[in-house]
Amino acid sequence: MKPYRNLSGRSGVRAYQLGLDAISVEFADGSVYLYTRASAGSAAIAHMQALAEAGRGLATYINRHVRERYAERLR
Repeated sequence: MKPYRNLSGRSGVRAYQLGLDAISVEFADGSVYLYTRASAGSAAIAHMQALAEAGRGLATYINRHVRERYAERLR
């Protein structure tokens, strides 16, 4: 997993891993969720990947738009 830059300093996201049409997100509590194109939609995955790379806004986006639309809880 790649550490999330957390430019705001207040994010609940610790790290992420980009995949083809997917993103895994590790939260501050150690939980890891896999979001896929099938579970969250292509547009949401593309937006989440861009936010992850930018280091800002990923936790807010997840909380507001895709919260329960994960494919699997990995940890």
